[in-house]
Amino acid sequence: MFFRMNKSLISLCLFGATLSCVAQTASGGSSAPEQNALPSAPSAAIAPKAAPAPPPQEPKPSETKAAPAKPVLESLDKKKPQPVAPLDLPSDASLPQRPPQPQAPAKTDTAAPEEDLTTFVKRVEEVNVIFTVTDKRGRFIKDLRKEDFAVLDDNRPAEAVRNFSAESNLPLRVGLLVDASNSIRTQFKFEQEAAIEFLNQIIRPKIDRALVVGFDSTVEIEQDFTNDTEALSKGIRMLRPGGGTALFDAIYRVCKERLLNTRDTQTVRRAIILLSDGDDNQSRVTREEAIEMAQRAGVIIYTIGTSLSPDKGRGDKVLERIAETTGGRAFFPFKIQDVANAFSDIQDELRSQYVLAYKPADFLADGRYRSIDINTPNKKLKVRARKGYYAPRK
Repeated sequence: MFFRMNKSLISLCLFGATLSCVAQTASGGSSAPEQNALPSAPSAAIAPKAAPAPPPQEPKPSETKAAPAKPVLESLDKKKPQPVAPLDLPSDASLPQRPPQPQAPAKTDTAAPEEDLTTFVKRVEEVNVIFTVTDKRGRFIKDLRKEDFAVLDDNRPAEAVRNFSAESNLPLRVGLLVDASNSIRTQFKFEQEAAIEFLNQIIRPKIDRALVVGFDSTVEIEQDFTNDTEALSKGIRMLRPGGGTALFDAIYRVCKERLLNTRDTQTVRRAIILLSDGDDNQSRVTREEAIEMAQRAGVIIYTIGTSLSPDKGRGDKVLERIAETTGGRAFFPFKIQDVANAFSDIQDELRSQYVLAYKPADFLADGRYRSIDINTPNKKLKVRARKGYYAPRK
């Protein structure tokens, strides 16, 4: 009996062991396929999802980087100094290295810059005046010395006279301004021929130059600077009368645009010969503005009145004022033939002048107008020069 029970127990144990083995076998078989299935099916399904996930994440940081870039650009537009400052820092850091480079050669060439600076200062503080001297009969006196004159600049004696000479052959830069308005139509033809004769006699080839300007309500250059008298004559003959009178505009523009800087390397005599009745009715600048520009350009203006009236009118007084303040002379012919005589007198005067260079006392380069007074103790003589000049500005 006991044996039977043990046998049955042994059978049960064997049966249980068999069942556990079957269970383990079943469980082991199910786990093996699952491990093989994870890399093949589930991972294949997850991998495609995991792969696109990084791309969206990568653009997002890039987008977040681009976003702050816009405010930077906006700040560059709105506040340029802020972004520029860091950019300038490297260049500023290099700046201390640059000054030594210019300074080193500057020390080796110390003499040259000092000489240039000295020359510049002398030129600024030196005033050149061209003037004429006549006796009571109007005859030119050409044999005087610098001791025969006293110079007042801004009502103070000049500090020093640096140069003085009687000049009869200085190169001429002449502007012939012809009033071509309706008011001078009757005598216009004769004035043209007198002007042509004047330029033919006074202009020397390769030395002198002249230009021809006609003005009515507008200002036109008929012939620019040249020493070709044929071209100058042609320019005068092209003039046609008509319109109003822009006299002051003509003086202002010719002085500023043509005579202020003639680019000459030597001393020249700048002059304007003006034929007009003096009745301005079209200019944009005033008479005094035209005179000021002539003084700045160092231009002497000779005026020839064309009214042919024995009595001086308003226009004649205007011509007198322009000539007197620039150191020129006003001519008032009584008949048309006297116009040629006026041209002849101007020609003589341009070849009978003195040049004086002096240093003013207490000179300041402040752009202010300074008066000039050149006189001689000889009361029988008359000195004619410009009344003043404008000091240069620093």
